[in-house]
Amino acid sequence: MSACVRTDLTLRIIVTFLRTIADIFYLLHLIIKFRTAYIAPSSRVFGRGELVMDPKKIARRYIRSDFFIDVIATLPLPQMVIWFIIPATRSPQTDHKNNALALIVLLQYVPRLYLIFPLSSQIIKATGVVTKTAWGGAAYNLLLYMLASHVLGASWYLLSVDRYTTCWKSICKKEPNPEKCFSYLDCSFTNNMQRRIWANTTNVFNRCDPNNDIDFKFGIFESAVKKQVVSSNFIPKYFYCLWWGLQQLSSYGQNLDTSTFIGETSFAILIAIMGLVLFSHLIGNMQTYLQSITIRLEEWRLKRRDTEEWMRHRQLPEDLRSRVRRFVQYKWLATRGVDEETILRALPADLRRDIQRHLCLDLVRRVPFFSQMDDQLLDAICERLVSSLSTLGTYIVREGDPVTEMLFIIRGRLDSSTTNGGRTGFFNSIILRPGDFCGEELLSWALLPRSTTNLPSSTRTVKALSEVEAFALRAEDLKFVANQFRRLHSKKLQHTFRFYSHHWRTWAACFIQAAWRRYKKRMSAKDLSLRESIPSDETAVSERVDDEEEYPAGSNSSQTKLNLGVTILASMFAANTRRGALKIKDDLPKLPKPEEPDFSTEADD
Repeated sequence: MSACVRTDLTLRIIVTFLRTIADIFYLLHLIIKFRTAYIAPSSRVFGRGELVMDPKKIARRYIRSDFFIDVIATLPLPQMVIWFIIPATRSPQTDHKNNALALIVLLQYVPRLYLIFPLSSQIIKATGVVTKTAWGGAAYNLLLYMLASHVLGASWYLLSVDRYTTCWKSICKKEPNPEKCFSYLDCSFTNNMQRRIWANTTNVFNRCDPNNDIDFKFGIFESAVKKQVVSSNFIPKYFYCLWWGLQQLSSYGQNLDTSTFIGETSFAILIAIMGLVLFSHLIGNMQTYLQSITIRLEEWRLKRRDTEEWMRHRQLPEDLRSRVRRFVQYKWLATRGVDEETILRALPADLRRDIQRHLCLDLVRRVPFFSQMDDQLLDAICERLVSSLSTLGTYIVREGDPVTEMLFIIRGRLDSSTTNGGRTGFFNSIILRPGDFCGEELLSWALLPRSTTNLPSSTRTVKALSEVEAFALRAEDLKFVANQFRRLHSKKLQHTFRFYSHHWRTWAACFIQAAWRRYKKRMSAKDLSLRESIPSDETAVSERVDDEEEYPAGSNSSQTKLNLGVTILASMFAANTRRGALKIKDDLPKLPKPEEPDFSTEADD
């Protein structure tokens, strides 16, 4: 087997091009730092400190701190080594190869890594995160880990080639003509006839083949020679070296079988330290980013488990347990574990107002009563709206219970019904849909100038017919808005409130229905009396004629007395009949008129 060492011209050009692009970014980074302002340490006693923008002070501070490290990281060392140093040192008289010079290029990654990690810390300090998404942060840390594996694999390959050539040189020193042996190791002599004769007669390559029984110990570099990594094409060679570096960093170099060569053991120690540090830092950060995706889900699972244990401990019946589970599940689907009130409470008042306006203004404008108000008053109402969730079958409020909030429906359906205080034979029901509202009794209470602290009682029972998402306006907030903004009191709002209030609509319908029934009764009674009066008059006339013919004139007085008695009895019967009709009318169920709020423009103090 004959072998030699050379550098690939194509790879030299590609590496030079790619490395120059990377160096340009480092050069731009160096220039930008000369123009980057800083905060004076002496001004950090209170607040964020004073920003120094003087170019001379910035340059002086930068030169005293990280300037030289940035210069070392920016230097085009690979280009210098590949195109100038290696060609200048290669000659037939040299007794060494230039693989060790390439390690200088890899050592430049030390200051570059020193720049990468502080830069990441500065990004996190300034923005809070490196990337906006958890997957992006995980990919960023994985990329840095792969970069470290790339550097480690490249270093291992260069050291493997160096150990291979070291074995050749140690055997060449035992040859009769060592200088010629050294020169024949260069691939530039491949076509030399004497080199071919030497390759067929020498034992240099056989005595450095790890497949044979040799004295030279390759240690951790044996696989590079044994698996012919050093003699393969670039793509398989690169991926094998990358895999080797990734494997050793992940296992902290535990599977390395080293020799007693000091450089090899030092390299193995460096692998173990790098693997421990990078795995704990980068992979730890990557795991943190990935866990942040499911942290809300884990919190919800823990809360659900605690809820189940509490229900089991309190021995709740199964129907209540199912209702609790349904609500917890619906709340998770609607909010994904995010507490909106906590987030909004932490924001400035102006920003919170704008967000609430964006979320609630269109919904509040759907309420006809609020559509009559100006933007300032609507902003005050939107600012105090809170999110509310209800599951199927939940009673929002029952008839007779105190009303604690007005509810503006975003999605879902509610059933609003009333029995007029539980009276027999009375029932009214309507369906509330997105854009509707309930709890208008609270509005009447809030508009009263001297309303008591006792909340009004609900005149209707409101029940969820599906999962309902809504905004709620609490009693104290509505009272605050009504007291602060006198423009809420106006006659125009009174008519709007009466027209769209379900309570007033129900009362108006019942009032019109009762009036119509009374009208129909009066018309029926009048028609009946007309029908009865006509035949009775005709009968009276005919009877009077018959009586005059049958009885003489002397009997008129007795007949008059008889007619008078009949008239008295008829009037008593009519009076009793009227009292009975009035009693029946009073027994009919009546719906009381809704409480009338004070819509005057100036409320009394």
